[in-house]
Amino acid sequence: MNRTARAFWLSSPGEGELREVALPEPGEDDVLVRSLYSGVSRGTETLVFRGGVPRSQYAAMRAPFQEGEFPAPVKYGYLSVGVVEEGPAALVGRTVFSLYPHQTRYVVPASAVTVVPDTVPAARAVLAGTVETAVNALWDAAPLVGDRIAVVGGGMVGCSVAALLARFPGVRLQLVDADPGRAEVAGALGVEFASPEEALGECDLVVHASATEQGLARSLELLTAEGTVLELSWYGDRQIGLPLGEAFHSRRLVIRSSQVGTVSPARRASRTYADRLALALELLADPALDALVTGESAFAELPDVMPKLASGEIPALCHRVRYADTP
Repeated sequence: MNRTARAFWLSSPGEGELREVALPEPGEDDVLVRSLYSGVSRGTETLVFRGGVPRSQYAAMRAPFQEGEFPAPVKYGYLSVGVVEEGPAALVGRTVFSLYPHQTRYVVPASAVTVVPDTVPAARAVLAGTVETAVNALWDAAPLVGDRIAVVGGGMVGCSVAALLARFPGVRLQLVDADPGRAEVAGALGVEFASPEEALGECDLVVHASATEQGLARSLELLTAEGTVLELSWYGDRQIGLPLGEAFHSRRLVIRSSQVGTVSPARRASRTYADRLALALELLADPALDALVTGESAFAELPDVMPKLASGEIPALCHRVRYADTP
């Protein structure tokens, strides 16, 4: 049977298009998924859209089902929710999450989809990949009861981390961002908001996710002696400077990287990638996380919407792509 779908491709840096693609016939252990929603993370994905992936990071930045090569043409994305139309009987008709790019239908191994719990609406499940990043970050950070914590950078990843930290008992927590508009999102998540100038210091832990030189410098300033900055930002091909003189050494400060591409060493012996993603989906039962979805458009509009997301003309945390009205 000759089946086709439509997919969003980055044709050249800053320009995207919809292409018709041929679907392979599903094998015995495959599933055919009809897309309901996908998500655009304004951080990593718009960096890819601008052509900002360093050549040295081409392999590390590959998405699981990416086609093409950086900088372009490339089919890129990793936040997809759909319904299984064909496949093993236990999965047919189930809503699933997959790390697949923006495409109306697709065929993947059954092992590449995770069933969305009944407690999680499909429209919210597009956040699973980012909440999974937050889970991994907190495994790396290992916050303690009563810690003084700041999350610097109120983007999609920073807000996801703050949302999970808000559940920790006894912590003093602030979401810090230069955009006062993020205060509304912080409030919806039950987190105190502060501007960089007003943020409380003496932090045991600062999670940095602003992807700016100024944000990382301010994160160091907010630490108590021997405190840790957990760095979640992805800077692409930009070089940044840091104030590693002054009191950096005398206060014995720590900067530690965290990246979702590997399971945190703190849990690697006992948790798999599948376990981590399943946990992220369970955590999405909290309706407060709907605050992270700040816009929605139809799949057919994606070539016009992506440049506006990349430029900031459309301000967004997670922008949701809707397929219901797509033939």
